[in-house]
Amino acid sequence: MEQTANDHAKRLLELSVDSEAQKRLRAAADDDVPKRSCIIGRPAPGFQAAAVLGDGTLGSVSLEDYCGRYLLLLFYPADYTFVCPTELAGFGDRASELAALGCDLLACSTDSQFVHHNWRLQPRHEGGVRGIAVPMLADTTRAISRSYGVLCEEAGVAFRGLFLIDRAQVLRVAIVNDLPVGRSVDEALRLVQALRHTDEHGEVCPAGWRPGAPAIVPSIAELKRFFRE
Repeated sequence: MEQTANDHAKRLLELSVDSEAQKRLRAAADDDVPKRSCIIGRPAPGFQAAAVLGDGTLGSVSLEDYCGRYLLLLFYPADYTFVCPTELAGFGDRASELAALGCDLLACSTDSQFVHHNWRLQPRHEGGVRGIAVPMLADTTRAISRSYGVLCEEAGVAFRGLFLIDRAQVLRVAIVNDLPVGRSVDEALRLVQALRHTDEHGEVCPAGWRPGAPAIVPSIAELKRFFRE
């Protein structure tokens, strides 16, 4: 036992002075950490997966399908649960408002397309989401959830991630809620409106900005004028 401990201590000492060994250890440790490839201001992680389309038919959806439009990508934990139908119904009922802003809505969970399909047929008063026309991705491999950094590895489901991707397919907004807390449709709409405004006018949008409210030309003089007014 003492010899084993001494050998272990000797190996640790060798590693502490062996930069190449340290690099190998760091690389091995990095391999154990889930890779997150979604970074604000960089291209959004691509994907293609089976889905239930907006009209209820089965098909396939990819990120490239939305090139030239804004996309609100909505991750949620699972069909047939408790908070999720309130979110899907809430966002689905206002999808036309997003469409008017040039923004599409896409939902994603780790359920299969067949589970999605059946859930969409179930009445809302029974926990379903009948009546929504939102495409629903089937991330059965967990690859999409993992690439966007929202996979709860222990449970195998996605946290409540909301990602806003612009017309050039660059990730511009990323918000992630824990499993028990639903999201605000009003705030999601406001984010789309604000992002469109800054993209089209070159102004920045202050806290709580809404359409019609003053925005700011990014300069110290304009900031001072904003606070004076």
